[in-house]
Amino acid sequence: MKIFDPTIGALKQSLNLRTENENVIASNIANADTPGFRGKVLDFEGEMQKALDTTSQLKLETSDPGHLGSPEAEHVQGEVKMDSNGIESLDGNTVDRAAEMVRMKENQLLFNSSIEALKKKIGMLEYGITEGGGNR
Repeated sequence: MKIFDPTIGALKQSLNLRTENENVIASNIANADTPGFRGKVLDFEGEMQKALDTTSQLKLETSDPGHLGSPEAEHVQGEVKMDSNGIESLDGNTVDRAAEMVRMKENQLLFNSSIEALKKKIGMLEYGITEGGGNR
């Protein structure tokens, strides 16, 4: 098992993006009653999926076997955009508080899933370091 597994970097970036997404959603909810406020979304999931798609990726070439390649998922950045699905109310606000609460809950579930996956990955590393758990 490689210690510098790209999975850990991808999970770390996923947690960072989920945290950023939580902030965008929280801002939408906080401004749900602000006249003229336009809801926003953090767009990153499509890019993260492409970065994690190992079937279509080319392998990074290095000049020395000791060089470590940078996994693409670690470099995925989110882009805050206007929510194109928002319906404008009479005061010009496009935030649907109920829909934002659903988005927040989904984001929290995916964040927690990433935490659990990271804990399992670290547990496997720990198990490997202690030679199968025999040296504890």
